[in-house]
Amino acid sequence: MMTQKLPCNPEKLPPSGLDWEKLTPFISRATRSLARYDGTLDAIINPAVLLSPITNQEAILSSQIEGTVATLVEVLGHEAGQDFNEKKTNDIKEIINYRKALLLAENYVLERPITLQLIRELHAMLMKDVRGGDRTPGQFRSTQNHIGKPGTPISQARFIPPNPMVMISALEDWQKFIEIDYIDPLIQLAIIHAQFEIIHPFNDGNGRIGRMLIPLFLYYKNILQRPTFYLSEHLEAHDEEYRDRLLSITNDNDWQGWIEFFLHAINVQADKNNEKSKNIHNLYQVMKNQFSSVTKSQFSQAALDAFFKRPIMNTGDFIKISGIQNRGTASTILGGLVENGLIILLSQGVGRRSSRYVFPELINITEGYAVFQKRERP
Repeated sequence: MMTQKLPCNPEKLPPSGLDWEKLTPFISRATRSLARYDGTLDAIINPAVLLSPITNQEAILSSQIEGTVATLVEVLGHEAGQDFNEKKTNDIKEIINYRKALLLAENYVLERPITLQLIRELHAMLMKDVRGGDRTPGQFRSTQNHIGKPGTPISQARFIPPNPMVMISALEDWQKFIEIDYIDPLIQLAIIHAQFEIIHPFNDGNGRIGRMLIPLFLYYKNILQRPTFYLSEHLEAHDEEYRDRLLSITNDNDWQGWIEFFLHAINVQADKNNEKSKNIHNLYQVMKNQFSSVTKSQFSQAALDAFFKRPIMNTGDFIKISGIQNRGTASTILGGLVENGLIILLSQGVGRRSSRYVFPELINITEGYAVFQKRERP
């Protein structure tokens, strides 16, 4: 006879019984990789502009883990006026909400600590007018939830989070743990992320909020100078192990295995982020000269910054983002950039629909492969 599963009862934090000697090399490697990445951030004069594509990519990858299907090109294309079917449009809206929540969180932790109130505000932003938006956005759940394949009854659930009464107590304990100076901040982060996923305090969106906490905590603890370290690329690539490691905490109390997995993920992803950030920075330096040479305009850097903020956009967006208010000047600059192969005309404007352009090399670096073939310049 099958034993009825009961809701999880999360243990108090921090967990006991960790093998710190075994964890030391994991801590060292992750710490060094983050320090190298932070050094790259320090060398970037305008990281808000240059790292905007990476923030977009995080919103996409974190949403993909939860079943949302849309690419960077599709998200940017939607914002530039491209039409998609209803399902794709809804997926894109979820990703845009995630990006807005990331930016809200970044501004929040500049002045305030990470609190349950912040978590609720992020959730409200994440779930606004999208799938799950009718499931009490911004409010902790008041009913029992469970995790399993869609349509799976609770009796066959893969995992049953704590009941609402236990959940409140666990959340309060979780926030207190965030506030302490623990032995090592990266171990603390591994525990914070896992415990949040175990508590599962919302009816939907828990995974995305939990992953959003990773860069916020690194910034909050002054490990990084900007909250722009994202782990979803690695977690999405190792999704099955990610979920299994979390489940092993509640099934077998295997905090050790989870923390080792998490620190290894930080180490690998920090090196990838570091390389990608350097490539973006190098592209920016090269393009500063080329945009200036091609446009011969005082607005060359404004044009370049606009395409780094939004690698796919229409004429109206270009005018707005670049601040080039004269439409004739903006059109001349865009025409020159297309003619010299620095950007590509995706679609010619017709009637009220503006022309759409793409900055291909930035898209290719962000995606990690040649989405657009590089065009030879005259």
